[in-house]
Amino acid sequence: MKELVVIITGGSNGIGREIALEFAKSGSLVLITGRREDKLKEVADMHANIDYLQADSANPDAAAKITDRAISLWGRIDVLINNVGAGLTSTIDNITAKQVSDLFAVNIVGTSILTKQCIPYLRERKGTIINISSAVADMIMPGISHYGASKAAINYLTKAWAMELAPDIRVNAIAPGSTESGALTGMMGLTDEEARIAVEKETEMTPLKRRGVPSDISSWVVWLTNPATAWTTGQIINVDGGFSL
Repeated sequence: MKELVVIITGGSNGIGREIALEFAKSGSLVLITGRREDKLKEVADMHANIDYLQADSANPDAAAKITDRAISLWGRIDVLINNVGAGLTSTIDNITAKQVSDLFAVNIVGTSILTKQCIPYLRERKGTIINISSAVADMIMPGISHYGASKAAINYLTKAWAMELAPDIRVNAIAPGSTESGALTGMMGLTDEEARIAVEKETEMTPLKRRGVPSDISSWVVWLTNPATAWTTGQIINVDGGFSL
């Protein structure tokens, strides 16, 4: 794990921040991206192995800037963590074209273009791609249909890319369940009261009777880049306390 070069999108908070810190502590060299420079800098200041680049994944031009930054810093790319994600809560009768377009611009288009940009470098290093999906990709939940569909698409892309890029690059996904990451009021745009109700409902639905914390997810992400998992590709691993059951 020492001195792996790792790119993590959406690395300024929540799960992305925890992934960045765990990789950095293991000796990896980490580049995090996101839209808020102040939050990115806060994470980078936590460990000398973390650098950052302010970049909006919804902009396809960001992909080249991200890879160029990693190559200029360290000359290679070993791991790509597609963690950035947009959320959307709306029923179909209230949805707008812009909402759907903005959601997929981040979750699908941005992820796809950055992955394409990284492939030559990852292929050279026999690298690894890990996509952050969601347990809701396998669950029918009204009010988040387009968000769930975007994560179901991530699962499909993970399996297809695993076949397309083998044997040079491994591609897997982690599908978190309900996690204490600030996503309900941040990414999903719920009010504090709506988030409180959602937390109660999600906790009740989870067999292990607690929400996850970012370290529950980050440990699996780091593990999937370990040489011990070298025969694992095309897998969607639910880390959700049984939520998806």
